[in-house]
Amino acid sequence: MSAVTEAAHIAVPPGRIGRSVRDSLVIARRNLIRMTRIPEMVLFGVIQPVMFVILFTYVFGGSMQIGNTTDADVYKNFLMAGIFAQTVTFATAGSAAGIADDMQKGLVDRFRSLPMARGAVLTGRTVADLVQTAITLLILAVVALIVGWRTGSAEPTNAGRVLAGFALLLFLGYAFTWIGALIGLSVRTPEAATSGGIIWLFPVTFVSNAFVDSSQMTPWLRHIAEWNPFSATVQACRELFGNPGVVQSDAWPMEHPVWASLLWSALIIVAFRTLAVRKYRSAAS
Repeated sequence: MSAVTEAAHIAVPPGRIGRSVRDSLVIARRNLIRMTRIPEMVLFGVIQPVMFVILFTYVFGGSMQIGNTTDADVYKNFLMAGIFAQTVTFATAGSAAGIADDMQKGLVDRFRSLPMARGAVLTGRTVADLVQTAITLLILAVVALIVGWRTGSAEPTNAGRVLAGFALLLFLGYAFTWIGALIGLSVRTPEAATSGGIIWLFPVTFVSNAFVDSSQMTPWLRHIAEWNPFSATVQACRELFGNPGVVQSDAWPMEHPVWASLLWSALIIVAFRTLAVRKYRSAAS
């Protein structure tokens, strides 16, 4: 079934925006079907974060000082927001590799020959990646509960706040998939896209408050960590989950982490979607 035929079965409001939504959903459906036919894509995407949970919990737990204690249970609850955020951002590599693979196989040229919105190919891909990220995040949350993570461990919370925390994580993950889309369009092979999509994430995720208390860093490094967009989402999730690690800071993102997380993610989407769509048009022309 062609993309044009599939689009006819998706009812959306008429007009330019409606057609763009329809075309994006067609591409998203195509990528989700591919995901179900290659289940190892989801499996391998889950194994790495699960390994991080287990290794950080049992190797570093008890040696990291959070506040005035090195209690392993305190670090376990402190850690999980960082692991969740790292997991959604590492989906960038999969998005970059998938788009680079489509480029190499000529699928992008085929899509360009169809009467569809220019940004639909990329939007559909990022939406499908978001669904896969949500599945991975759900499995990871179950694993975290098994190893002892609990919401409300430091201060009271509720189901609405916890869901809001996971929503912020998915919003950040969606924003980073647009960075992956730009990388995938900028390299020649899926292998290069995988490397380019993940190597820069290590300093972003580790120079942050994800795995250590940023108040214990040297002043210049703490300043970088506190203005890191990744740190804002981690801090927001700790507040919403009621977990330890919410430290006093004069940095605006740490004083208003929820708003900072929303703002950073929105800015990343606007900036990198614009660049990715522009790159797609020039690459496919």
